[in-house]
Order: sequence, then C-alpha cells, then structure tokens
Amino acid sequence: MEDPRAIVAREPMHYKQVLAVTIATALNALDGFDVLSISFASPGIAKDWGIDRAALGLVLSMELFGMGIGAFILGNLADRVGRRPTILGCLVIMSLGMLAASTATNVEILSAYRLFTGLGIGGMLAATNAVAAECSNAKRRNLTVAIMAGGFPMGAIVGGSLASFVLGATGHWQSVFEFGSALTALFIPLTLWLVPETMAFLVTKRPKGALEKINRTMVAQGRAPLAELPPVDESKKRASFGDFFAPGMRSVTLLLTLTYFAHMLSFYFLMKWIPKIVVDLGFAPPMAGGVLVWANVGGAIGSITASILSQKMGIRPVVIASMFLGFVAVAAFGQGFTTLGGLSLIACIGGFFTNGATAGLYAVIAQSFPAQLRAGGTGVVIGVGRAGAALGPILGGLLFANGVSLSLVAIILACGTLVGGIALSLLRYREDAIA
Repeated sequence: MEDPRAIVAREPMHYKQVLAVTIATALNALDGFDVLSISFASPGIAKDWGIDRAALGLVLSMELFGMGIGAFILGNLADRVGRRPTILGCLVIMSLGMLAASTATNVEILSAYRLFTGLGIGGMLAATNAVAAECSNAKRRNLTVAIMAGGFPMGAIVGGSLASFVLGATGHWQSVFEFGSALTALFIPLTLWLVPETMAFLVTKRPKGALEKINRTMVAQGRAPLAELPPVDESKKRASFGDFFAPGMRSVTLLLTLTYFAHMLSFYFLMKWIPKIVVDLGFAPPMAGGVLVWANVGGAIGSITASILSQKMGIRPVVIASMFLGFVAVAAFGQGFTTLGGLSLIACIGGFFTNGATAGLYAVIAQSFPAQLRAGGTGVVIGVGRAGAALGPILGGLLFANGVSLSLVAIILACGTLVGGIALSLLRYREDAIA
C-alpha cells in the first residue's frame, strides 16, 4: 500500500492543493495585518493617552509575547489535534482580540488584549507553515512555503493601505482594530470550506475516521482512494518535546531558534517603529503609515524573489545573504533620511531583505523537521524566537527614551539579523523528501 504522502510529494499539484496553499498564504497575510495594526494605530494611541516612547515600545511588543506563547503551545497542539482545528481556533482568538483592543481605555488593558490576540497569531503561523509544506509536492515545497510566508507583507500592504484610509476617514485609531476583527472573522467560513486536514497529519496521527478523511481528499484531488492506511512507522508514532533535542535534531532546533530570535529582533524593530519615527520627524500619521506600507512592498517583493531563487539554488544561502544585506539596510534606515521619499525608499529596501530572509527561513524550518514534529518544531522555533521579536521594539523604546540617537539605535538593533545570518550558516542543512 503506497503512502499518500509519497503520492502528494511525487505528483503534480492539484488545483485544490493550490487552493489550500492560497488560503494558508491569505491567513499569513491576515497575521501580517493583525501584527502591524498596532503600528498603524500607535501614533494616535500615543497622542490620545500621552504615553512616552518606553511605554509605547512595551505596547508594541505585547502581541509578540503572545505570539511566542501561542506558537509554542498551539503549534504543538496542531501536531496533536490537527492543523485545521488549530487554525479555526486561532481565527476566533484573533477576531475577539482585535475587537476587544478597539475598546481599550488605557495601556494596561490594551496590552492584555494584544497579548491575547498574539496567542492566535502565533498558533496560526505554526499551523499554516505546516499546511503549506504538507499540501505541496516535493518539487514545489520551497516555493509554496516561501509564498505562504510572503503573505505577511502582502497583508500589511493591503491592510495597511486600508488602515491608512480608515484612519484618514475616521480619525480614530480604534477603527483599525474594528476593521481587523471583521476581516479575521470572514476567514472562518473560508477555512472550513477550502482547507481540509492534511494527509501527512492524518497518516501520522491516525485520528478516528482518518482513512475516510484521507480518501475524501484523495478523490477531491482526482486520485484513487486507499483501501487501507499504510503501515505504521513505529519510529515516528509518538513525538514528545524531547524529540526536538534528540541526537540529530538538537543542533537543528537550537540554531534555527537562535537564527529566528536574532533576525526577528531586527525585523520587528524596523516594522514596529517606522510609523512613530516618521511621525516624530514631522509627518502626519497617514503618511507614516504609507512608509510602513512601502516597507512591506519591499517585503513582498523580497519574499517573491526568495521564492524564485529557491527553485534555482538552495534556500539556505539565499536566506543567509538576505540577512547580511538586511543588516546593512536596517542600519542605514537611521542614517540621515529625513524626506518622505528617502524614508520610503530605505524602508522598502530594508523590507526587501529582511522579509525575503523571513520567507526563506520558514521554508528552511518546514524542511528541517519531519511531519510528526513539523508544526510543533515550527512552534518551538517561533515560540522562543518571538522573544527576539518582542525584545526589538522594547529595546528600541528604551534606547530612545534614554536619549540614544536614531542612527545609533538603528545600528545596534540591526546587529540581530547579522547574528541570525551567522547562526544559520552554521546549520547542517537537511531536507525531508515527503514529510
């Protein structure tokens, strides 16, 4: 009896597989908007509540802390109960959290709501990474995972443009969260309709009705149903947290976590502080939001470029080169750009390299863990690594509050992505053929 995972890995992708990857990409785009919604709203929040940069840096980081917890806990849950129910649960959390954020009246309440929202975003990232990898064939896996990761800046571009419009129309930062809540809720029926449970999960975990669910998907994709499930691979039947640190996996887990941690520190400093920096230079909040949109335009182009290059060469050297160049671009952001055009250009370049590296890094993560550890492994890397994401905006706020110049802050926080590139260059790269 042939393993359905081998069939999926070998044969051309059916349009329903493409649809599932498309929804995973759209869900990551939703993550992109939800994460950066606080950045679009931050100038209005700071003005209305009169908070300083140190306090604002903490608010900007709260959902990143939640993302770390959510990726770690819900990522492992996705390996136990399935990718699909995890995604649906995360959508509910995100929609409720965004709606609640629009009602916040002080820093403490808003921080709590953003922490809650981050739980859903983190779990979503881990689950969608697994969906993109497991719904793709082996030939296109790098491409599909990188495209999925590229949804993040696309969400920030489209959502950011809409957020800037909404802010301009209403003048209230709360409207950004209200819009995000409604948009998130719309994806619940879309996921129920277009995203089946992955065959890799069903074969590995064998929940009740696994064969029927696999055959339903096989038939929908124009393939012959199975008479029975393939034999159980006893060596892969049970997975535990300790498996991430077993011989052969320990260095993979540790180096990927360090890479993600360090790179996210630089990436989220840039993405979270752009609007406030631009406003402090004398520009209106909608214009500041526009600079952030340009950063994500660069990010989207960078992720597409990484996707294309992944079909021509190994993805790891692409990511390493992007991180080294991202270090230069983030450091350059603080070096004397004072016109809107100049700020937009350097933000676009910074987004190109930092998000190109992020998109490629998700492909490296997906290929470095086998199916029974994939969502959980992604969750461990993202969960611990998100501490770096949270640390970036907080460090930026503390440095600014203590009078450190923008030029020096940019150089200091750009070093994270440099460290990430060095750590990734030390990783012994591996690639699993089917799951």
